[in-house]
Amino acid sequence: MIIDLIKCHGSNNDFLLIDETDRDYKFDDFKRRDLALALCDRESSLGADGILFIRPSRVADAQYRIFNSDGTEASMCGNGLRCAGRYVCEKLGVEEAVIETMKANLRVKKHEEIFVDIPTYQVEISPVTFDLKDLPLTLDKETLIQEKIPELSEELTFTALAVPNPHLTAVVSKEQLESSLQTRLSEKVNNPNELFPDGVNVSFIRILEKGSIYVRTYERGVGYTNACGTAMSASTLVTCLMGENELDQPINVYNNGGMVQCAVHKEDETYTIDLIGNATFVYSAQIEVDFSNEGLLAEVMEQEDFNEDTMYNRLQERAKKYLSQF
Repeated sequence: MIIDLIKCHGSNNDFLLIDETDRDYKFDDFKRRDLALALCDRESSLGADGILFIRPSRVADAQYRIFNSDGTEASMCGNGLRCAGRYVCEKLGVEEAVIETMKANLRVKKHEEIFVDIPTYQVEISPVTFDLKDLPLTLDKETLIQEKIPELSEELTFTALAVPNPHLTAVVSKEQLESSLQTRLSEKVNNPNELFPDGVNVSFIRILEKGSIYVRTYERGVGYTNACGTAMSASTLVTCLMGENELDQPINVYNNGGMVQCAVHKEDETYTIDLIGNATFVYSAQIEVDFSNEGLLAEVMEQEDFNEDTMYNRLQERAKKYLSQF
């Protein structure tokens, strides 16, 4: 089988994008899982954090599904949604589209450049819930907002929320960020445990100055990534709840892959978050895949670069220089 794909990234959270609308690949979820396991392997010629499958939708301009590098399916990915949104908008010749995700139909639109010559898209992150049953988190309470979980840490204060991916966040010091605390904690809640039966994304947040934060995330099903879109959105919301940042104002969110902007909005008791950042196409490729009984075999036949990474690297260097001050 010949498969066409695009390697893309949002804040260097990288993906392989496969369009199922033009060609009937006849993938079932077992094949999508096998593709993710084989093609996302960093030892392979491709390598990525996950695969974005673009599919027809009856209720939106397109549907997208994301499979992590470990073969599991995620309900949403903000960085991936920007890339999927750009692809759908350019394919349809529009600047705004609605994308069907697992739990919501979300609006994506082209945005003014976050940095010179960088394709930039804004995506809606919702729904947002603090109900622990929605993560799920097994505690004898309904919500956890700036509270301790003694079973995990005596020193950290946590907020748990789903956007809709489940997130556990903590604002930390530089020393805590540089320690092994996040790794130990993340591995504990993503292996068999009594608190998070389905695992959880764990984010450590550093408040840099008014309007700027740094977020590092251990993603469920992936491990540490350069950036996680829903985690950066959730973390921005947490800093607004703490009074460190303001609602309706764009917040610069720095990560190991660069920088995005997030803006939190509240109507009645409902929160939504705008995630604004790059949607960079790295290269297009054509691969030959053999779904044999002994495992999936893939070979890259053709590859053509988009040459968009040069400008993104400049944004990343500027972000690193800014972070070095803290």
